[in-house]
Amino acid sequence: MALLVVLFVLLALAVLVAANWYLWRRLFRDTTARPGPVRRGGAVLIGGGWALAVGALVAERAGAPFWLQRTLAWPGFLWLALSIYLLLGVVVGEAVRPVLRRVLERRAARAAEPAAVPEREPVPVPAKAKPEPAKGEAAKGQAQDPPPSPPPAPAPSRRLFVSRVVGGAAAAAAVGTVGYGTYGVLRGPGVKRVTVPLAKLPRAAHGYRIAVVSDIHLGPVLGRGFAQKVVDTINATQPDLIAVVGDLVDGSVKDLGPAAAPLAGLKARHGSYFVTGNHEYFSGAEQWVEEVRRLGLLPLENARTELPWFDLAGVNDIAGESEGLGPDFTRALGDRDPARACVLLAHQPVQIHDAVRHGVDLQLSGHTHGGQLWPGNLFAAAANPTLAGLERHGDTQLYVTRGAGAWGPPTRVGAPSDITVIELASRRA
Repeated sequence: MALLVVLFVLLALAVLVAANWYLWRRLFRDTTARPGPVRRGGAVLIGGGWALAVGALVAERAGAPFWLQRTLAWPGFLWLALSIYLLLGVVVGEAVRPVLRRVLERRAARAAEPAAVPEREPVPVPAKAKPEPAKGEAAKGQAQDPPPSPPPAPAPSRRLFVSRVVGGAAAAAAVGTVGYGTYGVLRGPGVKRVTVPLAKLPRAAHGYRIAVVSDIHLGPVLGRGFAQKVVDTINATQPDLIAVVGDLVDGSVKDLGPAAAPLAGLKARHGSYFVTGNHEYFSGAEQWVEEVRRLGLLPLENARTELPWFDLAGVNDIAGESEGLGPDFTRALGDRDPARACVLLAHQPVQIHDAVRHGVDLQLSGHTHGGQLWPGNLFAAAANPTLAGLERHGDTQLYVTRGAGAWGPPTRVGAPSDITVIELASRRA
């Protein structure tokens, strides 16, 4: 097993080095005529960017001083996102290069064709004798002749020109994509509204609103100001109940307690509930459970509460198994009345299979971020039964929110953040 891990790490490093060499070649070596400061600067930029990115990841997981985490996080995580789209840009540029070269070749060929001029008889011009200047005048004229102009600088080769155009376009597209995706995260999540009919829901609960938020990821990048935006957005929807379904934080209570403080302002008629996500178990889950309880949220640790019209249950995240605190569906759901509708809070969509076996009507999850950075959605979809949105699995419906924040790069591309208001609908209404 250890040998397989080593081989995997070596393969990953080889792929990473090869991809970055290719990136440097296309953006810096191929766009310059000869070795010089641009090529050296490009190597420093790419190597330094990855050093910051790795440093940010290691500092976060190792619990480094919070000031160091914040110093490394912004440049390091943004470089991660930027490098993805730079690489995609130069790969797409491979298809553009031959087309652009062909266009330039045809244009050059047309310019080289001699223009057709109608033949005319030469007109004889009578020669005139030109008086010779005096010696003084000749010397004066020679002294006033301008020096010869330097030859024009040679134009860049066609290959160099194509490399510069494609490389510049790839860089501009990557910077624009990451910039817009980062702005989308920092301005705060939007609100989605989804109606979910439940067969067992009584008529009196028709229109009941649950605000679902997941993956806020408070940490070195997203702090107290972002938490306040999330709270204000949720409260503006005037929900009956608030469900925080995991991955609230990336860091300890000591470092992020002040950032999470605005959660005390959440307001809902039937309260706010919380279940752990996998990132809580990287950040001190037991301490965070106590902290959110202090802030007024009610943790559901493999537990259930009976609301007036349905049961609300919650299970721990799968990551808690390493600490003996994993999900326990029997404890949360084993003795409930099956005639009542049941809504389950579970961070990861893969927990739907246990929910189906226990007769849950609706599971609310997050975790996937909707892929966060395209084409990450392709990998996230392969690893989860539902990437985002509402789907039915047997007799159980599963809703997956794309989450409010972002992990790693504070950037989303093709997967905008959201807070979802689930409106329960009774089929008896």
